[in-house]
Amino acid sequence: MGRKVTVATCALNQWALDFEGNLQRILKSIEIAKCKGARYRLGPELEICGYGCWDHYYESDTLLHSLQVLAALLESPVTQDIICDVGMPVMHRNVRYNCRVIFLNRRILLIRPKMALANEGNYRELRWFTPWSRTRQTEEYFLPRMLQSLTKQETVPFGDAVLATRDTCIGSEICEELWTPHSPHVDMGLDGVEIFTNASGSHHVLRKAHARVDLVTMATTKNGGIYLLANQKGCDGDRLYYDGCALIAMNGHILAQGSQFSLDDVEVLTATLDLEDVRSYRAEISSRNLAASKANPYPRVKVDFALSSREDLLEPLSEPLEWKYHSPAEEISLGPACWLWDFLRRSQQAGFFLPLSGGVDSTATACLVYSMCRQVCEAVNNGNQEVLADVRTIVDQLDYTPRDPRELCGRVLTTCYMASENSSRETRDRAAELARQIGSHHIGLDIDPAVKAVVGIFSLVTGKRPLFAVHGGSRRENLALQNVQARIRMVVAYLFAQLSLWARGARGGLLVLGSANVDESLLGYLTKYDCSSADINPIGGISKTDLRAFVHFCLEHFQLPALEGILAAPATAELEPLADGRVSQTDEEDMGMTYADLSVYGRLRKVAKTGPYGMFCKLVSLWKDVCSPRQVADKVRWFFCKYSMNRHKMTTLTPAYHAESYSPDDNRFDLRPFLYNTSWPWQFRCIEAQVLRLESRGCQDLDGVD
Repeated sequence: MGRKVTVATCALNQWALDFEGNLQRILKSIEIAKCKGARYRLGPELEICGYGCWDHYYESDTLLHSLQVLAALLESPVTQDIICDVGMPVMHRNVRYNCRVIFLNRRILLIRPKMALANEGNYRELRWFTPWSRTRQTEEYFLPRMLQSLTKQETVPFGDAVLATRDTCIGSEICEELWTPHSPHVDMGLDGVEIFTNASGSHHVLRKAHARVDLVTMATTKNGGIYLLANQKGCDGDRLYYDGCALIAMNGHILAQGSQFSLDDVEVLTATLDLEDVRSYRAEISSRNLAASKANPYPRVKVDFALSSREDLLEPLSEPLEWKYHSPAEEISLGPACWLWDFLRRSQQAGFFLPLSGGVDSTATACLVYSMCRQVCEAVNNGNQEVLADVRTIVDQLDYTPRDPRELCGRVLTTCYMASENSSRETRDRAAELARQIGSHHIGLDIDPAVKAVVGIFSLVTGKRPLFAVHGGSRRENLALQNVQARIRMVVAYLFAQLSLWARGARGGLLVLGSANVDESLLGYLTKYDCSSADINPIGGISKTDLRAFVHFCLEHFQLPALEGILAAPATAELEPLADGRVSQTDEEDMGMTYADLSVYGRLRKVAKTGPYGMFCKLVSLWKDVCSPRQVADKVRWFFCKYSMNRHKMTTLTPAYHAESYSPDDNRFDLRPFLYNTSWPWQFRCIEAQVLRLESRGCQDLDGVD
């Protein structure tokens, strides 16, 4: 009697609205699953159209083309003799739902709509979809004619139901439902469901991989069962990188782990498991069995098909394994690099242009491109034909095969040190040496003639000549002269990005890379329309602290000794005159706070959701050993003044890789006004009253803070 089942889940690099490419990747994953002996294949959330369609979900075209792809899947011989579970938007009674469509041998078994929609952070599913709220109930869904002719069905079940095969019971939950306080797998497990499937569209955030793994292992520890999780992987058209991590678990143990970052467009995981292990595990959990005896039943869709075979006695079972996590520095070296690769190949550009200043931020960006080149060479070396075809298209050479990351970096990355009279010899040399070590095509140029020309126009018109502060100028003059340099660098960057390959006799243009970190963006410590303005920014969601750790990682693992001097140097914009040939300006002095403090403010503002007064109340306790209440108040007031004064800069922020929970991205993640009363009179008055209260009792007792 068969009891061993082989099931498959996958991570696919789908692309929003790329219906042709998405179809081919789905078919390939099903083909691989079948070759590995699987009889059930689970794919990512909304895989047919790609998760990140956003307002395209409103369009009837998106629904139509999704149905056409479903028809092609139903018709394909590849999908025969395996239960296929695919994701797509479906309109039922004029309401749009985020659905799983489960089919077998040209017959749709069930359309299961999502019941809990993700609507926080970067997610806006309630904008486009409606959750199915009728638990354990189904309705008839009338199939469109294009599907009726294929399936010979007029209607199919639509709603909250489970599949009953000849040998087991399978239930679906979709992404967010795993994260809810009372997930569907709880009640499904009590009703005898043995295999749970979860199709996700979950994006990368630093240090968060454990959350998914913990939820799945805990679900199957408490209730027993087999759990399959599929996820999208890659950049499907915006700031997010979906980080794979497909997995298969049973009874609290991981049995198959997918990669979090890779250049493989299709990754399929399979595991062979014994259903009797689920049944015996559940048998001795008396509390679970007591609850199960009172459980309300789910509608069951009967499926005349078995996941097991009669001759499975000698079939080897999958063994438990320990999940391997990346360190944060490794995550940075891999995630943004894969995102850059997807952006480069899908934008059909010929490479990147990076203003390289010799500081940590632009250095980190250069190292990410170098890391990308390392991954491309490794993928090609491992036989990845898709990556090889893409890299040949990018470099415009059909017989090219990348072997050395430095050589590839020279083809796809142009770095440029844009010197001014305020630049030091040290930063110039550091930039040139790093470029030599990673192999980038490096340009050194002087922007002073352009700066003098622009300032000269102003002087010609007004009769006034602005001066730096060290030469007797006002703060306004000093800031304006710094901004002119910064903005000219942006203009020069775009000129060279468009024409430098033309000048070298090569085809195509370059994507301009920005390199402002998340902390500088939060505070607005950047010039609007300077080199922070670019096509994309791979480090815009990463803190200065994490970037330094990443550069340390590259120093150790990529053999780039130039990074040692860059890490040792003080962070500086080099926009003010040098003092005796040395840097007179540092970032932390300019900002009036440290990068470490900025990260604390950022997390309290966004993650802990505090305003000025709430932040003061938390910090006066957190920092009681190093700061007086008055000092804490001054720090909080300074931060909120600078933050609110510069918030308008977030409206033009370069699209950046999302990696940090306190990102100030104004596009979708962090929705705030950009015109504030920067004096915060009411809030700061509340802080001052609390400071006076604490000072009056000698700051000995902080228990009264509320």
